[in-house]
Parts: sequence; structure tokens; C-alpha cells
Amino acid sequence: MISVENLSYAFKIGKKGKENIVPVLHDINLHVAQGEIVAVVGRSGSGKSTLLNLISGFIQPEVGSIQLNGTQVSGLSESKWAEFRLNNLGFIFQSFQLIPSMTAYENVEFPLVLQGIGEKERKERTSEMLKRVGLDPYQAHYPGELSGGQQQRVSIARALILNPPLILADEPTGSLDSENEKELLTFIKELNRKFGITFLMITHDHEVASIAHRKVEIIDGYLQEGRKLHEVQR
Repeated sequence: MISVENLSYAFKIGKKGKENIVPVLHDINLHVAQGEIVAVVGRSGSGKSTLLNLISGFIQPEVGSIQLNGTQVSGLSESKWAEFRLNNLGFIFQSFQLIPSMTAYENVEFPLVLQGIGEKERKERTSEMLKRVGLDPYQAHYPGELSGGQQQRVSIARALILNPPLILADEPTGSLDSENEKELLTFIKELNRKFGITFLMITHDHEVASIAHRKVEIIDGYLQEGRKLHEVQR
């Protein structure tokens, strides 16, 4: 599902021709199988968010290659990347990234609109997805009218609405209290078990990482393969 080979990355700071090179990632190799939950753990500044941005195509690698769901994505144009993300990836963000002027229903429906799905099918799929995440009674609520846990569930519903094989989660529990964090992690495990969705989670929290099948750690830009935590249920 994810194959990262010999990936290195450095930020360039300063004027062109006089840049300071700041290495961030060093010769990263990461392989995630279909149906796995893999957690990438690291302190702030370790390079874990840069790795996620490279895997999701928001920044381009200078050295190394990335393959997602059988497609070599390294070097794709911006328009091709946007199309690939829409059809293959779902995203869960720490800050939810919901559109405040849209209801829960409209936020979840939006990817279907972008894909050109007809209104009848959009209504059926959006309503079903909101039921799946337990938010059927809150379809008409705006993000500001929902709790943090409910907003994150809207975010998950939006991530799942196009049935992507891979979900990328950036500190998914970072804005949640302990009770909502526990509920969210249980829900992620349930989605993985029932539907075989692959999750790559970025987190600084080893407790959050404990739900993963496997944990890897980034220390100063170097990836350290961790132990297997749980078996993948097939």
C-alpha cells in the first residue's frame, strides 16, 4: 500500500544561491501493507510531519521514491497529484479542517461534489456515512455547534466518503480530551477490522500509537523500525 524507498529531504532557507541547507529526513525506507495500521512516532521537529507531507504529495521529494496503492507518485504534476489524492487518499487532521460555513452533511458531501457524483447518489452515500459514524442526528449542525469528538467524526466521515484504500492521519487525537481520544481510537480500530482500511498515523503519543499493528519511530530524521504490536486481522 505504501512503499517509500531511500527518501531524503532538506529544507532550503535563505535567498536563492545563498541558501542554508537544513536536512530533515535521511534515507527513509518505509513499507506499509494493505490492512495495516502503522504509527510513526516522533518528537516535535523529528521530521514525522515532513514525511507525511511527502507521502501525501504536498511537498515533493528530492531524493528517493514513493509508491502508493501500486502507483509511482514521485514526480507527479500538481494536477495529477490532486486527482490521485481525491481517488485514493483520505485525510484526518488534528484541527479537523472542516469548512465552518458548511453543515456536517455538506462537509461530508463535498468530496462527492468534487468528483461530480449526482445529487441522488450523494444524498444516499452522505446520509449512510453519517449514520456509520454515529452522527445521523447532527447532519444539519455546523462545526461550531459540535463537540471536538463530533467534529473529528465528521472529518473521518469526509475522509471515508470516497472509499479510499488509505487514510493518512496527522495527530488525529491532538485536539481531543481523553474520553473522546479513547472513542476515536476504538473507532479507527473498528474501521480497520471491518473494512480493511489501511491507516498511517503520525503522532507524538506512544499511547495513541499502541493501537497500531506496528510502530516506527523517527529520531532526528532517521527512521527506527519498532516492534510489531498487534497482528493484522485478515
